[in-house]
Amino acid sequence: MWKEDVTAESFYDFDYTLLRFSLDPLCKLNRDERWVDIPVTLGNERHVVRVEAHGTTSEPKFRIYSESIDRKEELLAHIHNLFQWDRDLEKIHEHFLDTNLDQLFNAHPGTPIVKDFHLYDCLMKTIIHQQLNMKFAFTLSTRFVQQYGEQIDGVWFYPTPERVAEIDYTELRELQFSQRKAEYVIDTSKLIVDGELDLEELAEKDDEEVMKRLTKVRGLGPWTVENWLLFGVGRADLLPKADIGIQNALKFYFERDSKPSIPEITEMSQGWEPYRSYASLTLWRSIEG
Repeated sequence: MWKEDVTAESFYDFDYTLLRFSLDPLCKLNRDERWVDIPVTLGNERHVVRVEAHGTTSEPKFRIYSESIDRKEELLAHIHNLFQWDRDLEKIHEHFLDTNLDQLFNAHPGTPIVKDFHLYDCLMKTIIHQQLNMKFAFTLSTRFVQQYGEQIDGVWFYPTPERVAEIDYTELRELQFSQRKAEYVIDTSKLIVDGELDLEELAEKDDEEVMKRLTKVRGLGPWTVENWLLFGVGRADLLPKADIGIQNALKFYFERDSKPSIPEITEMSQGWEPYRSYASLTLWRSIEG
């Protein structure tokens, strides 16, 4: 086993990250002991990496462990990319202190983007979750992973695109997927297997190009693409204006009688660029239990 101590670039609320992860029944973590086990897929190999917090939000320090000695540098790079410890959250915080969200950011300093573990996992999870309430959405994605994925040392790995491409639609129907959702999950995986959709390559494109390319895929609308860019790729400047949670959070924060319309959100979000993703996460956070 190896271990590595890491310090984040600026303040960082890891306890909020653990809270977000804890919403997913597939995640193995302990919020009291402040650690999470991360499933990392490198090529055909699967590795488990533990990330443990030792510092505070203002002075964040982490210890990273894994048994996989031969792939240490690649695993460290994946973990750094996942948690985005190189992002200067203090700079982002200062940016929002000059906006109409100043009180919100003072209440929730150091809120990071909480990414899903892999690009493919995020896309499948987002497709499965679209148009469902949170409880049933996680029930469905948990069934999917436990049926077709793999568990190593108590940590669940999503199935590969190759595995999903082989599934018959009726099998997902038996897990309570709708026919269309079953088709979207399986057919999108087939596009990846056939080389028609390269998520790693797509993640290097700008937001507009990704939106243009992915919305051509059946079953992937703007909401799905925005969520993939935010929680899969970790883009800094995304505000899903059609998201009910964002609308409710804005209604609450600005003490409105009704949820704002998309044009109203466009107006009230002037000046949030280029960090609108952090506004999104902090708004969601403000209304979570």
